[in-house]
Amino acid sequence: MTRVLVVEDDPQLVRALVINMQARQYGVDAAPDGTTALRLAAARQPDVVVLDLGLPDMDGVDVIKALRGWSRVPVLVLSARRASAEKVAALDAGADDYITKPFSMDELLARLRAAVRRTEAVPLPPETTHVSTDDFTIDLLAKKVVRGGRDVRLTPTEWHLLELLVCNPGRLITQKQLLEEVWGPAYGGKTNYLRVYMAQLRRKLETDPAHPRYLITEPGMGYRFES
Repeated sequence: MTRVLVVEDDPQLVRALVINMQARQYGVDAAPDGTTALRLAAARQPDVVVLDLGLPDMDGVDVIKALRGWSRVPVLVLSARRASAEKVAALDAGADDYITKPFSMDELLARLRAAVRRTEAVPLPPETTHVSTDDFTIDLLAKKVVRGGRDVRLTPTEWHLLELLVCNPGRLITQKQLLEEVWGPAYGGKTNYLRVYMAQLRRKLETDPAHPRYLITEPGMGYRFES
């Protein structure tokens, strides 16, 4: 059973979310504030977190940052904040998706399913299990990156993007292909998502993120991995 942690301080919304998710065979825990959410996340190890940003004790972005200190669990933000800067801040902190209120329950559940799929392994060619570069190594079976002798923490979305690129070395993968594979068919034009996540990957993997050696942009077209 897929377990979801709902972090929301509106009791009516929590009740609606719990009813709809349980009807679709999800296990659901609920937290009314960030402190409880972090405690439950550690104790219950959810498969997905659905998170409101406007919590009574702390900002949801701080909850994401705290989670990302030790967990790669997908985080789906559900917020009334509509400003682009708010969305980018949440994504930059490590959120995997962002839905604004009011929302369609069907859309939320579709995004939830997509978030779960992103944690599943990308099928690998038999010869592609370990990739080495001058600056880092990638173990695709163990889902592990090591740079300078230290493990690099990546979110599920960052992993999915990296896997898609690394499993197709030297090949251009279009923006549309990446968006539809990682986020779903409805996201074919959301190029801002790619910009945010590719920037994060470069900060974590490239020696000079402003002049990447491995994660190459083909302007207006897509991205490719060069080893």
